[in-house]
Amino acid sequence: MITLERVSKIYPPNVKGLDDLSLKIEAGEFVSIVGQSGAGKTTLARLLISEERPTRGKIMIGGWDISRIRARQIPELRRQIGVVFQDFKLIKKKTIWENVSFALEVAGEPSQRIHDVVPQVLKIVGLEEKGRRFPYQLSGGEQQRVVIARALVHRPKILLADEPTGNLDTLNTKDIIDLLLKINDFGTTVVLVTHNREVVNGLRRRVVTLADGKLAADHQHGKYLLSN
Repeated sequence: MITLERVSKIYPPNVKGLDDLSLKIEAGEFVSIVGQSGAGKTTLARLLISEERPTRGKIMIGGWDISRIRARQIPELRRQIGVVFQDFKLIKKKTIWENVSFALEVAGEPSQRIHDVVPQVLKIVGLEEKGRRFPYQLSGGEQQRVVIARALVHRPKILLADEPTGNLDTLNTKDIIDLLLKINDFGTTVVLVTHNREVVNGLRRRVVTLADGKLAADHQHGKYLLSN
């Protein structure tokens, strides 16, 4: 599903975001990417959605080499990869329904498909009764659920969650992680970038640890072993 072959990302003048990183993530896996600040987690996330390009190496997603992807192909790639960030990035003046439907509208989807899909994803995240509310009327955890719903509208094969619980309390964090596990049970590959020790240790799933842009550890049933 996702393969990195000796990928390096160098920022001027000579700062290594990733350094000769090789990594493979199979379809349907749930993988946590951990590491200290500056370890390369964010660089990896940006490369996977072609927000940045590798300096060297190859990145394959579903048999598609995105290392030298053309600009016009990036929207197609991002329909295959749902993205959830720590910052909710919701449109304040739009309702929850409108926030979710907007992702389909900008992709040029017909109105009938929009009216079919939006209720489905809102139901998945448990917000089917709150579609007419505005972001300010929801809790932080509920707002993150909206973000996840928006990420699911194209039925992506991969869900990339970059610090999705960074702004949430313990209870809401658990709810969001439970939702990501539910989505993974549907067959979606989940890549979770996080520094939350409790989340990683509670998952008991694969843990990939980065350090100085390199692969420091890769354990199938791992724990967060870094010191704070």
